[in-house]
Amino acid sequence: MTSAESNHHDFVPAMAEIAREAGALLMGYFRQHVKIEYKGEADLVTVADRASEKLIRERIGALWPGHDILGEEEGLVDTGSDYRWYVDPLDGTTNFAHGFPVFCVSMALEHKGRRIAGVVYDPTRQEMFAAEQGSGAYLNQEPIRVSSTGKLAEGLVATGFPSHKRHKNPNIYFYHQITLRTHGVRRAGSAALDLCYVASGRLDGFWEFNLNPWDTAAGVLLVEEAGGRVTDFQGGAFQINSRETLASNRRLHEALLHEFQEIFAGRGLEPMADPRERDR
Repeated sequence: MTSAESNHHDFVPAMAEIAREAGALLMGYFRQHVKIEYKGEADLVTVADRASEKLIRERIGALWPGHDILGEEEGLVDTGSDYRWYVDPLDGTTNFAHGFPVFCVSMALEHKGRRIAGVVYDPTRQEMFAAEQGSGAYLNQEPIRVSSTGKLAEGLVATGFPSHKRHKNPNIYFYHQITLRTHGVRRAGSAALDLCYVASGRLDGFWEFNLNPWDTAAGVLLVEEAGGRVTDFQGGAFQINSRETLASNRRLHEALLHEFQEIFAGRGLEPMADPRERDR
């Protein structure tokens, strides 16, 4: 074990430096409006995505050569290390490809199954979100906390939709119902940043179906370290492979869980408005 591994607090500064370097690389491509490559029906993957992951893997490999890395593009080579990284080199790929400036680099480190450190860097705003297990959450080295909103009707929440097979995703029903019961629902296109915004109090809650471990690993740690709560849709403990993510400022969590139970059961569903009735 290296000296850096003997103290978990030593990881975040190096992680932040790597994320900032990857973010600068992304911005270089973003300004060039790099040609889009297509992988699947609508899963946009850019040259920048692959270049960012390559850079991150090289930096991690140089500093911590014995660690396993799970990345969105290159997958996982499992050597049995006690340390595993979750890397999303470009969360918000569709936004990036269309010139919409909401995307980030997300990195988290797990030790023996427990996430111990995470950073999310938004290069368009130069915002570095960081958290260490048991040490709180930070935005540009200033402490952050979840919001104090206590009524669902006053809450601003966020969600996301998959880039493909949207017709098979039930989230439009949840979007509709939660929209009617909150102050609003935002859909910005980066789950990692949505989780950071819950951690920093910009949002009061967030949910999404079928996220991947690299989407959530850092953001969930940030929410928890900022005083929030993250569970599955039944209120069970969040699992990195659960495919269900519900995060909140803690005060709204039970209300959100109740709404989810009602929607799953088909109770109290408000009919969607008929667009032909718009002028009546």
